Amino acid sequence: MLKFAVKVCTIFILLSSCKDVPKKVAVEEPEATSYYTEPYRPQYHFSPQEKWMNDPNGLVYHEGMYHLFYQYYPDDIVRGPMHWGHATSKDLIHWEHKPIALYPDEHGLIFSGSAVVDHQNTSGFGTEENPPLVAIFTYHNMDGEKAGEDNFQTQGIAYSLDNGDTWTKYEGNPVILNEGIRDFRDSKVFWNELKNNWTMLLVAGDHLQIWQSKNLREWEKVSEFGKDKGAHGGVRECPDMFKLKVEGTDTEKWVLLISINPGAPNGGSGTQYFVGDFDGTTFTTNQEDAKWVDWGRDNYAGVTYNNVPDNERIFIGWMSNWAYARDTPTEVWRSANTIPRNLSLHENNGEVELYSYPIANFDKIVEHSYEETPVALKPMQKTQVALKYGNQSEIRFKMNPTDSKWIFSNGEGDSLVITLNKQEKMLLLDRSKSERWILNPNLFLATNICPFPIYPKEKWKFRCCWIIRPWKSF
Repeated sequence: MLKFAVKVCTIFILLSSCKDVPKKVAVEEPEATSYYTEPYRPQYHFSPQEKWMNDPNGLVYHEGMYHLFYQYYPDDIVRGPMHWGHATSKDLIHWEHKPIALYPDEHGLIFSGSAVVDHQNTSGFGTEENPPLVAIFTYHNMDGEKAGEDNFQTQGIAYSLDNGDTWTKYEGNPVILNEGIRDFRDSKVFWNELKNNWTMLLVAGDHLQIWQSKNLREWEKVSEFGKDKGAHGGVRECPDMFKLKVEGTDTEKWVLLISINPGAPNGGSGTQYFVGDFDGTTFTTNQEDAKWVDWGRDNYAGVTYNNVPDNERIFIGWMSNWAYARDTPTEVWRSANTIPRNLSLHENNGEVELYSYPIANFDKIVEHSYEETPVALKPMQKTQVALKYGNQSEIRFKMNPTDSKWIFSNGEGDSLVITLNKQEKMLLLDRSKSERWILNPNLFLATNICPFPIYPKEKWKFRCCWIIRPWKSF
């Protein structure tokens, strides 16, 4: 049973359970009965079948398939020489594991990057009838780094003519050399309709570089951004940029994502964003301070899909934090991705802000749903809500916008505490008793804070994918 110890509030609860738990096909497939019952194995988030994973890479949609590439080390559950792992999906919920896409070579390890569909065959790698998928990634030369050199990161490309099943590296790699910047990586490429060419974003130390190309092979740097903007508490990584309409208006703005580690508002890793304008070569903004995609500790290195139908902007992040990523207590695999989200822009109090919500496809896997009667609780009163269809359930609930504290707990002593502070305009999430394993109590277990410039007048809406130790009875 779930127990809700709620202080002075009224709640409305909608519960549902999910069907069609995604079956994942592996090179060496674990027993079907054990795969999703491994301790801590996510049920709704993508995770590798085994070994280490971090940043999502190469998010691209092509021929009815969403491709997810990711930083992958196939020999251990701790980070090692980076490859590109690969998975595909038709709905961003059910995933099929694919063979490793890119292996290290004489130029270095395969760090983060992106992928595009070269519809016009500008690269010459395919034909207009069979346009190539082109991956753009960072080479990391370990020998150069160990020798104390500063130019050990360069940019390379590879292409596929069979929708990502096999890849050929360009014989002219690397396509962008490094003039001496230690952090020179994470190439994000998109088609630039303003200039009718390709645009690449690269993090270069404490700032962003913007490059352009006609053919994905020959590149020219055209501008820089960010030396005096946003958070600078750590290394900048994984840039992305895209255009969105401000909801309810005809105004279009550009959004720039830049991750940073450390330096996030709740410690460790986080992803900041800037709203501004892009003239085809230069990004500008009046925004001085960092804004954050979210305030949670477990959303880093997130980027968006290229080539999605209807110009949807779908975001996936790495669901971890470098403060404790190496220490999470899994034995077969390590790390997972965030649930895919739709991004949109909204104006609040004269400022344009980025919103993110789970993609609508998650509503399609609901098999049973029911509503609990609204509950009005007195201070420290408890109530129990049964999960009628097992622990793979989603819980949606509302709460009046008053000062209050919710304590979600189970019979085994685990709890999650959500506190609303109207006076301070603050939401606090305390997961210090959500598990018995302890990493760094100052980082993983500390209370997460999230401020609100305007305190909402309507009821708060919460949506939780509630997975409670699937290997235990509950």
